[in-house]
Amino acid sequence: MRRTPPDYLDIFLQPGEFYFGDYATRIRTVLGSCVAITMWHPELRIGGMCHYMLPKRPRSATGAPLDGRYAEEAMKLFLRELRASGTNAADYQVKLFGGGQMFAARAGSGHMTSVSERNVIYGRAAIADGGFRLSAQDLGGFGHRNICLDLWTGDVWVRRNPPR
Repeated sequence: MRRTPPDYLDIFLQPGEFYFGDYATRIRTVLGSCVAITMWHPELRIGGMCHYMLPKRPRSATGAPLDGRYAEEAMKLFLRELRASGTNAADYQVKLFGGGQMFAARAGSGHMTSVSERNVIYGRAAIADGGFRLSAQDLGGFGHRNICLDLWTGDVWVRRNPPR
């Protein structure tokens, strides 16, 4: 078991944010219908997390900077970090979290796919399309989740909280 670095950096991601860093970093977020993808390189102890809100941008925004609010663009941010670090998708442990229903009374009330379900579907597809292999997931259900990734070990902690 690796010890917690004495002066680790604690990053809290708001919806739409992305962070990629080194071993002395902890990345946390809270998810409802949003989804987080975590990536960790076990040899280099680098990795990151995104907290996306929607599968893709509603309209094409040519020339606009990448926006972590959208799964499609968050994956491009990850791929940019992999290129910069000289690593490959196959080297990472990738995990997927979130996509919870926030209002139990509305869940399953219609035949249309909810935002949370679309987020999960698109996240799985983006991971596969990026050449990554999903190693763990905690998806769907009701309520929100607290997620914490420690880059010094690659451990991801999940706490589920029921809807209010």
